This record gives sequence, C-alpha cells and structure tokens, in this order.
Amino acid sequence: GTLAGNALSLAAMRATLTEVLTEENFTKMIALGNRWCDGVEAVIQETGLGWHVNRLGARGEYLFQPNAARTGREAADAGDFELEQYIHLRMLNDGFLLTPFHNMALMSPYTSAEDVDAHTVAFRALCTELVN
Repeated sequence: GTLAGNALSLAAMRATLTEVLTEENFTKMIALGNRWCDGVEAVIQETGLGWHVNRLGARGEYLFQPNAARTGREAADAGDFELEQYIHLRMLNDGFLLTPFHNMALMSPYTSAEDVDAHTVAFRALCTELVN
C-alpha cells in the first residue's frame, strides 16, 4: 500500500475513530481546553501582558497581541520569534511541550485537570518573570 493507506495506518485510524474520539472523550477534552484557556487568560490579566487567547474545542493558543487575529497577516505580525522560543524552552524545562510554531496546547483524553492546573502554575511563574 501507500504510506498513508496501508493496512496498519488504516487499522490505527479505525481504532482512533471508534475508541478514542468518542463523545465522552470530546466532552472531557473540551472542558479541559476551556480550563486551560481560563487559566492562561487569568494569568495574562494578572500580569497585564495584553495577550489574547484563542479557543477552539480542546485547543487553546495565546497570541502576543490584545485581540484575536482576523487575517493570516495579523497572526504572523503578532509573532515574536525570540519570545516564543524562550517560552517553549522554559515550559519544556517545566515539563510542558507546546506545539511548534504556536503557543498552543491540545488536550487529549489522557490529559487531567491536574495537568492543566500545573501548566497554569508554570505559565504564571513564567509570565511573572517576564514582567518583573
């Protein structure tokens, strides 16, 4: 078969669609995504950084600008390569892997409320250091 259509990848896709991406898991993941975004937004407000949090289901992302980007250009202009690299390295040292090229997190069925809260604690420490 092809790289994407071989028997193993199709079996993995079927298992994911039937066993992992269930309504129960989506409900949990979306609730955790909201919890993550609420925590990040609270820290941004507390520290006065003026950043914005995007939410979409189980996904959350923060941008280095006060409002949601309306275009790809606005999103690109909100980037700060050095700050983003620092945040990724700092959060990785604290045990959190953010997606490359974004300040984004995606909750999985295995993410716990404790994981999300621990991220908020680490993010608060990072942001407090940035403003002090």
